[in-house]
Amino acid sequence: MKRRTLLASGVAAATLAMAGLPALAQDKTKVGFVYVGPVGDGGWTYEHDKGRQAVEAEFGDAVETVFVESVPEGPDAVRVMQQMALDGADLIFTTSFGYMDQTLEVAAKFPDVKFEHATGFKTADNVGIYSARFYEGRAVQGHIAGNLTKSNIIGYIGSFPIPEVVRGINAAYLAAKAVNPDVEFKIVWAYTWFDPAKEAEAANVLIEQGADVVLQHTDSTAPQAAAQAAGNVYTFGQASDMAEYGPMPRVSSIIDNWAPYYIARTKAVMDGTWESDSTWDGIGAGMVGIGEITDAVPADVKASAEALRDAIAAGEIHPFTGPVNKQDGSVWLADGETADDGTLLGMNFYVEGIEGDIPQ
Repeated sequence: MKRRTLLASGVAAATLAMAGLPALAQDKTKVGFVYVGPVGDGGWTYEHDKGRQAVEAEFGDAVETVFVESVPEGPDAVRVMQQMALDGADLIFTTSFGYMDQTLEVAAKFPDVKFEHATGFKTADNVGIYSARFYEGRAVQGHIAGNLTKSNIIGYIGSFPIPEVVRGINAAYLAAKAVNPDVEFKIVWAYTWFDPAKEAEAANVLIEQGADVVLQHTDSTAPQAAAQAAGNVYTFGQASDMAEYGPMPRVSSIIDNWAPYYIARTKAVMDGTWESDSTWDGIGAGMVGIGEITDAVPADVKASAEALRDAIAAGEIHPFTGPVNKQDGSVWLADGETADDGTLLGMNFYVEGIEGDIPQ
């Protein structure tokens, strides 16, 4: 009887030990990332993936990260997100505006999984949203561009006519106009986030129209290469530093720094404090960085651009401060008035002075 009891105890202990193995495995937090472009795009997705790598470096064996790159904005995104959730992801970051509705759709099916959607505006109990105030960086770029242009024509490559992109165009234009009243913006819509051939074509079209400065809200370095081939055309890095094209044509950049946010939200899931939230940070919080302003920019312009950057970071200057009219001449911001976040988040108009219509 005693032997039987010992055997039973041994079996029970072994069973408990075996049961503990999957429990230990489940303790590892699994974090998924859905990317609209390839991790090697040199821009938007490249910086998001640097954030993913930072999560791994921060938490080591306590986390597992997975990612799928070049996921189209549409039904296929649902499949990718759903598979991540089925594979045990505890937290999923969906990193493009066009994933918004798909994120909500999948989140409703997996209420125990936390989702974070970049640049969108819809939330749920298990869906948070986050973005950066890129328009702050566009204002710094516009300031530099307005000072540098000799032709007074600045080209802008837009991706899609969504508020985020329209905000950037307006912010850059107002900053350029403030230092150069004769400046003119020409805008080409590429209707893509990442397509080097289309981006290069757009850059070349703008250069042929007289632009000697080209800004972009697309993700590859193709516009830099096109400007380099044309000669005497200035560009700016988008989303990442793109410093390999410095000191010319790339004279500065907007750098997206997602790592601190990804680390903080992963930690919140790990310690059980995650809640649906809305985050919109800029230069001051470090989510938007301004890349080195190269020596191709005159020293006085570099100094004034850095002063503008610092003033925006400190909250002393808002890129959208009146007097500012809408394109049709109607008053938008009175003298000294600053734009509210609600209007900025839904911005669907050009400011006065920009020609052309926003595509519908």
